[in-house]
Amino acid sequence: MKEEYFYGKGKRKTSTARTRLYSGSGQILVNGRPYQEYFPRATLQMIINQPLKLTQATGKFDIKINVDGGGLAGQAEAVRHGISRALLQVDQENRPVLKKAGLLTRDARVKERKKYGQRGARAKFQYSKR
Repeated sequence: MKEEYFYGKGKRKTSTARTRLYSGSGQILVNGRPYQEYFPRATLQMIINQPLKLTQATGKFDIKINVDGGGLAGQAEAVRHGISRALLQVDQENRPVLKKAGLLTRDARVKERKKYGQRGARAKFQYSKR
């Protein structure tokens, strides 16, 4: 028997999070591990819980997340984006709250590429006059 869930895909930098919300007791699994174990820093845990607190949905859903690419901070923000999108599918009345907090907007900032003839994206090689 198939269990019904709400789906949301979140992205940030090079990280992608596929999020599924099931009705449940508030357990959050990231890549099969509890989110406190996967994201050990308190700030990252706070980022993940942000959309749930804003919509008073803490403890109402079991959340299963598959996340890959990037580092921990980018992954945490991708998870937040995915949870926010899934909460929209749960109830469209969550939209104004999430929109005001800026959680529905995909943060498109990524690292700028290194250019040829330069040391980095913007940094140049040191110039020697003599």
